[in-house]
Amino acid sequence: MKAFMRKMLEKRIVRFGITGALASFTHIVIAFTWLYFLDSSVFIANMFGFSCAFGLSYLLQSHFVFQRKLSIENAKRFFVVQFSALMVSQLFSSLFQEGNHYARVLIVVFMIPLVTYLIHRCWTYKGSKNKQ
Repeated sequence: MKAFMRKMLEKRIVRFGITGALASFTHIVIAFTWLYFLDSSVFIANMFGFSCAFGLSYLLQSHFVFQRKLSIENAKRFFVVQFSALMVSQLFSSLFQEGNHYARVLIVVFMIPLVTYLIHRCWTYKGSKNKQ
């Protein structure tokens, strides 16, 4: 079993999935907290959820997934990709404005990883020479 787990963790897409799950969980917990306790709008809840998840995600994606040192250049690229994905997801979520607020948060959280992995792989970390 240990050999299987080690082999799976060698695959970047598996590490991306683990990292994404942790960031998504963070986003959901923070956004749901804002919705439930502060009666916030979905947009505000997603902004706070995104902000908290962003920091965690950038650290884990850089070190664990793409095995790069933290850098301002990569952080800027990472932010552009993540924020753009959030805005597209938020736009999509707004199409379901009459729906359940919690379901709308989940739409945003699950749409982002679909787009971002390829963009990070092909652009954010592509030319990065600052390996760990």
